[in-house]
Formats: sequence, C-alpha cells, structure tokens
Amino acid sequence: MSETKKSMGKISISYNAIATIAFQSALESYGVVGLATENIARGISNLFTKTPISGVVVQYDGDIINIDLYIIVEYGTRIASVTQSVANNVKFNVEKMVGIPVNEVNVHVRGLRVSDTD
Repeated sequence: MSETKKSMGKISISYNAIATIAFQSALESYGVVGLATENIARGISNLFTKTPISGVVVQYDGDIINIDLYIIVEYGTRIASVTQSVANNVKFNVEKMVGIPVNEVNVHVRGLRVSDTD
C-alpha cells in the first residue's frame, strides 16, 4: 500500500486501486480483447473471488511501481505495437492518477483471439 503524508493528513492508495487503473487502461488499448490470469492457481482462485483485476500484478517498494500485465491480443494486429501501446497507456494513466512514478510495465501476451466476423 502506498502512503503519502501531506500537510492536511495521510493519503493511502491500495494495490487494488493501482491494479484497477492498470486493468482499465489495458482494456482501453487498441488490439487488447481481454486479460488473462498469470498462472493456473490464480485463475482457479479468481473463479471463487470474482476479482475485477485478474491479469494484473502490482509490485510497490515504497518509491516506484512495477506492473505486470497478462493480455489477450486480437488476431491480425501487430503484437509488438499492441504491447508497446499498452505499456505506454498503463504507465501514463497510473502516474497521472496516483502520482507515483512507474518504473516498468511488463506486458505478457497469453493468447490470441479471433474476432467474430459476423
């Protein structure tokens, strides 16, 4: 959890808040059709908890944020362009909303999905 002391009090930002910002930013990026869980154990646990931030892992060490995203890309798009766009979009939005520098955004492509042609 991120904590910042200001003259009027203390501001706390939870990992889930940062992960939610990253999740929404990734979904808004061109070519991303969804997010996937990072491993089978987390996938099974998400079936029971219904967490809205599956596919996002946030690491915060007190000064900087590292984010790992596990995405599903639309078939036919350039994967390198999509991943670069996702990383830039997530970094920009998290830094803008939270005010803490993002050190790195690692984007892992877990699969491709063919869009419905109908």
